[in-house]
Amino acid sequence: MLLKRCVIFAAALIWAMPSGHVQAADKATLLLNWYLYAEHAPFFLGKERGYFDKEGIDLDIQEGRGSVPTVQAVAAGTATFGYADMASILRAADKGAPVEVVGVLLQRSPMAFISLSEKNIRAPQDLRGKSLALTPGDSLSQLLPLVLGKVGMKESDLTVIAGDNRAKLNAVINAQADAMLGYSMDQNLKIAAATQKPVTVLPFADYGVNLASSSIVVGRDTAGKQGDLVSRFMRAATLAVADAEKDPAAAIDAMLKASPKAGARDDLIEGLKLTIPLYHTGETRGQPPFRASASEVKASVNLLAESGTISQASAGRIDDFISFKFLPN
Repeated sequence: MLLKRCVIFAAALIWAMPSGHVQAADKATLLLNWYLYAEHAPFFLGKERGYFDKEGIDLDIQEGRGSVPTVQAVAAGTATFGYADMASILRAADKGAPVEVVGVLLQRSPMAFISLSEKNIRAPQDLRGKSLALTPGDSLSQLLPLVLGKVGMKESDLTVIAGDNRAKLNAVINAQADAMLGYSMDQNLKIAAATQKPVTVLPFADYGVNLASSSIVVGRDTAGKQGDLVSRFMRAATLAVADAEKDPAAAIDAMLKASPKAGARDDLIEGLKLTIPLYHTGETRGQPPFRASASEVKASVNLLAESGTISQASAGRIDDFISFKFLPN
């Protein structure tokens, strides 16, 4: 009798279970371009609000150590998604790395000349005869000759001080360099905080060199075999960024909740507020995040070819390296 009751109970449990099975979420990694700073906050907001979970993605967001290593990790398959600058992605693709851009978040370049205002550098021409801190070989330094050329200058018109990101900052903070190459929503805030002095920012884009920047990169194998995963990720990321545009403080709070040592809350909020205007250009204003203008992407690719960052041959086949088919309509 006891056995019979057990059989009946087990049958009842089976009957009560849903007819379909619950599919396990896809585990995915988003490898960022650097240690956490304001620009990364929207992804944490999307994770906190469950957008990736709703798309069936168990997302692990990891800090990076530069765009180049991030792209290399995506190419090797050790990271599902990467967040890196377009120049680094296309440079790798030009050399044969199996990667492609599937969304462009920063469509206006954050690249800029940054200096203490007391140096009276109000235009790039004011750098003539002065010192500029930069990191040789990075995207900023690759485009420097183009910017200088637009204003009738060349690199020999100034003194270059080479160093990594920390060295560049310290050079300006400690008055060892008159200016540095950096990003308009990050290093300027750090210099102002360290010196308690006003800072001047001269964006490259204001002088005819606007390069589409931070983008989502995936491996071609992932795009080809797991296109649905890429589409789901981009849907969640699009919602996350749209929310961050409306409420930057909420995005920063989500990031600080996940990583309390990411920075000072007020500074991070200010950094994100400076980042948000870079999400769109005049051509894409009113469009969802990540969907860049085809003509502006082409212009960016041409700038990379002109600077020697990628080959002219690669510039002629950008559809092999950039695709927006995974973006939500």
